[in-house]
This record gives sequence, structure tokens and C-alpha cells, in this order.
Amino acid sequence: MASPTPTRRMQNPAIFVCDIQEKFRPAIHNFPAVLQTTTKLLRAAQALSIPVYVTTQNRSRLGNTVSELQPHLPSTVVRADVDKTKFSMWLPSISQDFGGRRAQIAIVGIESHICVTQTALDALAAGQEVYIIADGVSSCNREEVGVALERLRHAGCVVTTSESWIYECMGDAGLGEFKSIVQLVKDTGRDTKEALTALLGSGGGGDDTKGHAAAKM
Repeated sequence: MASPTPTRRMQNPAIFVCDIQEKFRPAIHNFPAVLQTTTKLLRAAQALSIPVYVTTQNRSRLGNTVSELQPHLPSTVVRADVDKTKFSMWLPSISQDFGGRRAQIAIVGIESHICVTQTALDALAAGQEVYIIADGVSSCNREEVGVALERLRHAGCVVTTSESWIYECMGDAGLGEFKSIVQLVKDTGRDTKEALTALLGSGGGGDDTKGHAAAKM
């Protein structure tokens, strides 16, 4: 009996990059960790052709999306790059791109308790599946982060990690993109551990997905 054709677990994944701007750099708790995780997700977006939506908050005052992310935001994956004053990213210029279809939206960025929270709640209300990437969100005050994640979990979001979401997005080691994703995970292993430790107080050892997947290469 022939093996079934590999298919992705997530049919409509999307990545939201929320307000990762220059003026926030010195203020946000463990800002470099947010950058590391966001970079990993953006590299995965290119490998898997996942659409990316980017916002800035009052760009003229708070600056552009940070320079480190710019090389990972090619027009081939970025569907919208929008400046806003509203805290939520779920703006008409972004929401209309979904055309009423249900997507699996991964959110990274800042601040956890303000723009990330309001984006997530609005997307949930619109019928979307929302994943908060816990190693990719932060706030000025560290104590705000845990409160925000707990609230969002109870609201119906899935609070997860970048690596878990990427593998769940694929769902099948038989996909042609699998080897490039495994290589990405290997390349970013140190950064992932640092981000998990910085933002979650964990070495990241609780998820054995990477070892399980790599064993299938």
C-alpha cells in the first residue's frame, strides 16, 4: 500500500510581527530574545512560504521595524507592512487579506499586555486561531508578560514556542521542506535556548520535538 501524500498540518498559517521598533529597543525586557525568535520565524516563513504581516506603532515617533529584521522581510512573504495608531494589528488593511478564511496566526512582538493582547483578542473575535509565541513576546515590565500570557490562554489562544509552532505548521516529516526546517532549527539552537531562558526562565528542555524530528532525517 502506497504511503499517503504528505500534507501540512496547518492549512493557512500566518505570522504577525507586532511593533518591533527602534525606540523600544532599550525599554523592552530582553529585547534581543524577541529579535532572535522573530528572525527564526521569518526564516521559516521564507522556507515554507508563510505570509507575514508587519506593523509599526506611530512610526514617525517610534521608528521603523528594527534593522536586524529587514533582510528577513522580503516582498515574497510580506503581505502587509502597516503603520498604525490603534494598538491592535487586526486592522482592515490586514484583516481583509484573510477574506473570511480561518487562519493559524502566530504572533510575535511587543508589548505582550497591550498590542499583542489586543491583536490576539480581535483576531479571536474574528474567528481566527491564534498562537502566542512565548519566546517571541515581551513588555517593558517583565511582570506584565506572564499576566498577559495567562489571560490570553484563558481567552482561547494557544500559548506555545517558536519551535513547536514551526513543526506543527508542517506536521509531516515527509514534506519536501522538512530538511531545510531541521537545518534552521539546528542553526538557531543556541539562540532558541537563550530566548527561552531569557523570556521564560527555562532552558527549553521540555519539548523533545527537535530530537524526534531530527531522528527521522
